Amino acid sequence: MTSAQDVAQQIERRDIRNRWLLSAPALVIIFLAAIGPLLVMVAYSFMVKGDYGDVRFGEFSLDGWFSVLFWRDIFDDTIGLADAHLSILWRSIRLSFITTALTLAFGFPTAYFIATRPPSTREVWVFLITIPFWTNLLIRTFAMQEVVRNEGILNSLMIWSGIVDQPVQIMYTDAAILFGMVYVYLPLMVLPLYASMEKLDFRLVEAGYDLYATRARVLWRIIIPLVRPGVIAGSILVFIPSLGAYVIPRVLGGGKNMMLGNLIELQFGAGRNWPLGAAMSITVMLIVMLALLVYVRNATRSGVQHG
Repeated sequence: MTSAQDVAQQIERRDIRNRWLLSAPALVIIFLAAIGPLLVMVAYSFMVKGDYGDVRFGEFSLDGWFSVLFWRDIFDDTIGLADAHLSILWRSIRLSFITTALTLAFGFPTAYFIATRPPSTREVWVFLITIPFWTNLLIRTFAMQEVVRNEGILNSLMIWSGIVDQPVQIMYTDAAILFGMVYVYLPLMVLPLYASMEKLDFRLVEAGYDLYATRARVLWRIIIPLVRPGVIAGSILVFIPSLGAYVIPRVLGGGKNMMLGNLIELQFGAGRNWPLGAAMSITVMLIVMLALLVYVRNATRSGVQHG
């Protein structure tokens, strides 16, 4: 005779099987659309480059991975660091971190402002934040070009106010790229922060003031720990696309201020070195994964320490 425990186990196994069957189409799509191309890139990175921008199938080589950080002289086979690649890598990581920090600095008070508005008007403010998404990224980048160029809005305002006597060269510099990335990715920081702050119990803030805490102390000891998930989510949403940005450095940085996305495109295009481009793509993914693991681990540990 079947016991009640056996019946419960059979029901549980049937439920698990049904869940797998229901999720199977989505898992197949994810594998084909995400993991599949990734596996192709991994395979290409261990192949020999072809003569016309392809790869030689069946020929194994580590030259693609070697060329990410090193170069070999064609005359005497001496090995040295690939200074150009390292410079672009450092520029990409540096600008991505600065972009994340600036969007957090601007996005935090913006999200706090929206969260403290009356409920009837919050949707209007959120709607205004999402308006830039209605416009293509390329168009928004060209709009920023009109702001930072020598005859643009920023230089005109500085000359009119007497700060400078002649236009400052901002276009085709790291500063222009930074301006563009902060402008484009700022909504990606504001929205997760607002989602966390909307759930914040502001009675805790009032309690902090009742206990004679200063505004800075309330911010650091009450508000920031409670909205930490929004800070983490916003930082991830900004850092990842910033590291792989292609359009913004191409338009605002010019040919001499490349980032990793431009360097990878160059290898698959004019460079005709698909194994190197594939190895760089995987390297970018590994850097992002490492940064996310370190950031989330430190944030989680800090959250546990704060109760």
